[in-house]
Order: sequence, then C-alpha cells, then structure tokens
Amino acid sequence: MIEALWLAGLSGGLLACLIVIGIWELIWKGIALWKCGRHNQLAWFVCILILNTAGILPIIYLLFFQKKKKR
Repeated sequence: MIEALWLAGLSGGLLACLIVIGIWELIWKGIALWKCGRHNQLAWFVCILILNTAGILPIIYLLFFQKKKKR
C-alpha cells in the first residue's frame, strides 16, 4: 500500500527511468546468477542475489571473475 502511494507521487519520467533500471538489473542479475550456479561459486551467487547494484556487480562478475572455459 505504501509503495503504491509512493509510486503515485513520482513523475512519469522518473517512474519510466526506475522501470528501465529494474529491467536492466534483472537481465544482468539473471545471467550472472546462472553462471555462478553453473560454476559452483556460492559466494558470488549470494552477493549478487542479495545486493542491488543496478547491474554493476553482475557485470563485474561476468567480465572479470567467472570461471573461463577450457579450450
């Protein structure tokens, strides 16, 4: 109820921006959680699951810390 009242007071542009950021984070978080789970990296999985960083932490994980495939 309180969230609905708070969202009603936001301007249209700010609300649209929040929705875009939410979708952005959901996509990156989903990809990163999938990779963490497949590589048994529990610490990264928990950190990415708990922390909301607008997609920054999942991107850092995907670029620098995920296990690389052996060729």
